[in-house]
Amino acid sequence: MKFGVSTFITDQGISPTSLGAALEERAFESLFVPEHSHIPADRQTPYPGGGELPEVYYRTLDPFVALAAAAVVTERLLLGTGIALVPQRDPIITAKEVATLDLVSGGRVIFGIGVGWNREEMRNHGTDPSTRGRLADERLRAMRELWTKEKAEFHGEFVNFDPVFAWPKPVQRPHPPIYVGGGEGAFPRVAELGDAWLANSTSPQELGPRVEQLRALAGREVPVTVYAAADKPEHIEGYRSLGVERLLFFVPTRPERETLEHLDRLAAVAAKYR
Repeated sequence: MKFGVSTFITDQGISPTSLGAALEERAFESLFVPEHSHIPADRQTPYPGGGELPEVYYRTLDPFVALAAAAVVTERLLLGTGIALVPQRDPIITAKEVATLDLVSGGRVIFGIGVGWNREEMRNHGTDPSTRGRLADERLRAMRELWTKEKAEFHGEFVNFDPVFAWPKPVQRPHPPIYVGGGEGAFPRVAELGDAWLANSTSPQELGPRVEQLRALAGREVPVTVYAAADKPEHIEGYRSLGVERLLFFVPTRPERETLEHLDRLAAVAAKYR
């Protein structure tokens, strides 16, 4: 089982370069960072975690810029979006960003995607929350065309372009792996368009039946990464018994010294299971 880290990189915490180097030094396999372009001041959508929305959501850096900075100071660390909000992103620009990051990192990108929860945020991007799932699926299909075809075109309900040239192409072929975030509602997307499921902070007891459900729907052994996994021994053993591919320990956003101390503790935990 592989061990990585998920965290909000903001203007108030450790820098992406210091974080990336520290993770590779401590033998972590991957770094996943989330995305929020902004948070509307008059938001009505409740925070899925309950209570007040943490300040890190307001201050998180652009994921592709932050991961590019981490790529420059690392050689092996996998660089993941956890998650990129595809319904809020232009597919042509996003395809170029993913491919560019894959090129400059030497093929180390994992494209974690989701449809989002903040309805006011997506409306500011011109996205109708009621159709964001169909929109995300179509944009993913269009991006795959851009990544894999020398002359790509796409004609759909939401995305429409005649033949275009779009470079660079990703280093990874046919394209970086797509990790689909979300609950059971995302399972058809995982089955059709995803290479893995990015499960969010789910206990082993809850995860087991859902993995069986997903793999039955997909008709294949879908790899599973658990986002914000607990670092308790009984949980880690439970995830391992389910065949989970990767655990992402959540690292709170703190100044560099505090972050490094936290990483030291997590690295010691992970070392016991490698």
